Amino acid sequence: MNTNRRTAIIVGVLYIIGTVAGILSVVFSTPILNGPDFLSKVSGNENQFIIAALFVLLMGLALALVPVMLFPILKKQNEALALGYVVFRGALETVTYIALVISWFLLLILSREYVAAGAPDTSYFQTLGALFLKGNDSISTILAIVFCLGALMLYYLLYRSKLIPRWISVWGFIAITLHLATGFLIIFQLMSPFSTINMVVNFPIFLQEMVMAVWLIVKGFNPSAIAALSAKVDMD
Repeated sequence: MNTNRRTAIIVGVLYIIGTVAGILSVVFSTPILNGPDFLSKVSGNENQFIIAALFVLLMGLALALVPVMLFPILKKQNEALALGYVVFRGALETVTYIALVISWFLLLILSREYVAAGAPDTSYFQTLGALFLKGNDSISTILAIVFCLGALMLYYLLYRSKLIPRWISVWGFIAITLHLATGFLIIFQLMSPFSTINMVVNFPIFLQEMVMAVWLIVKGFNPSAIAALSAKVDMD
């Protein structure tokens, strides 16, 4: 197995790991954070909440490795954009995931203090808890925008290089543009992060990434595109 084939398989697997970890983090955390009594539920379901946070870290680590793995190939098409992809998806996105997890652990500490304080002092903790949730939403929105900008670079590079079928790249470009639009709608409070319409609009990018991941695992990169990129580097 050559290096490019191995890279394609690893990238496909990393996409699947990141997506599955992201879904599990939502499954574990949403029942806890939803509802007015979320502070009590965070402390009462501490292990579940910690597991959700660890899934966020796993997702961030898996997705951060993707641009690192792809950089040696993508830089042959356009080094500046390939580096930008690494910066946005490998660095900035990872920092945002870490910030989200830190915010969750601070919320966990606040929840413990809330339960220990008892009824007379609950309003103060509830206000702080609400602020933490708003902060989480803001971090998630920033994360979505950073993710989209990096993904736009990726799909442009994939489209130009023909490393995968262009219909997959075009699908990704359209789907990520829709995802970026929902991020700005959430910023201006025109859409809720967990609304049904938001889930529907963002489903195409989820499906596209899974199709691309399976394609990379099963088919790998287009050999003629790899050869063309190598020839381009030699000519330069």
